[in-house]
Amino acid sequence: MRCFLAAAVIAVCWPVCALSSETLSGPYDAWILRVIDGDTVEARVRIWLGQDLTILVRLRDINTPELRAPCPGDRAAAEAARAFVAGLLPKQGPVRLTAVSHDKYHGRIDAAIELPSGQDLASALRTAGHARPPSGCAG
Repeated sequence: MRCFLAAAVIAVCWPVCALSSETLSGPYDAWILRVIDGDTVEARVRIWLGQDLTILVRLRDINTPELRAPCPGDRAAAEAARAFVAGLLPKQGPVRLTAVSHDKYHGRIDAAIELPSGQDLASALRTAGHARPPSGCAG
């Protein structure tokens, strides 16, 4: 019975696991609705003709300081990162999402964001000193 149960779990979970590692190359046009923090925005993404999806987008391959950090200096750095991102994003018009994949949190995706100028947002954050490559820690 245990073997049957294990086989049933694998059969049910295998497609989900395979899908969770899937990456869509894009590009997808997205209009930024608000900046959550230095590495997360809320966006309305055009996924098909006449079909938009509002979702949280986390920048791939970077980490910025957390707004809820216990240290005042870290919170100030987080505010600076958020302000930097808000200043780079267009007030109107789309950005482009590429390399879209599942995020570890439900309801959020990971993606690269290309600004209308062609500049990569994560690279701009790193160059300005507001972000670093991700560590092995959950964040």
